[in-house]
Amino acid sequence: MRATRVWALFTAVAIGILLSASAAFAEDISGFITTTRMIRENSRLVGDVTCTVTGAPCIQFATSHIELRLNGFTMTGPADPATACGGSTSTAAETGINSGGQPDVEIRGPGIVQRFRGDGILFNGTLQGKVEGVTTTTNCMSGIRVAATSSRITLGSNVSVRNGSAVPGLSCGGI
Repeated sequence: MRATRVWALFTAVAIGILLSASAAFAEDISGFITTTRMIRENSRLVGDVTCTVTGAPCIQFATSHIELRLNGFTMTGPADPATACGGSTSTAAETGINSGGQPDVEIRGPGIVQRFRGDGILFNGTLQGKVEGVTTTTNCMSGIRVAATSSRITLGSNVSVRNGSAVPGLSCGGI
């Protein structure tokens, strides 16, 4: 009888560990990012991120059905802190977070995506995506942009301020 109880307790603990492991985040992200970080599983920021990637996204989804949680942290790109582009042309490929054309991807705040020389967040070629509770500010193009090649993108409780360029034809801004 005692052996049965011990075995049942052991089994319950093992199942609990397995279930909690499946809900765990695959990658914790913080610090400096110098080349595009391709995420393939649910990921989260565990500290502020400073992105020095040039000519490419800082973080890009590399598979479908995953999410990136900002967890109250800030992602900062290389654009000018006061004026984003500073009157110069933007670099469209330099986005903070890019959907990578993957379906069913989510970006969850709270958190800030700021100072990227392209869009703060870009959905391009994505079917079904979500951005919730994110603040985008001082990005050269749009804070959050949904390209015409994307559909069924849900935006909720986001704030977008001071995005866009003073260059004619490149104003963008907002969502």
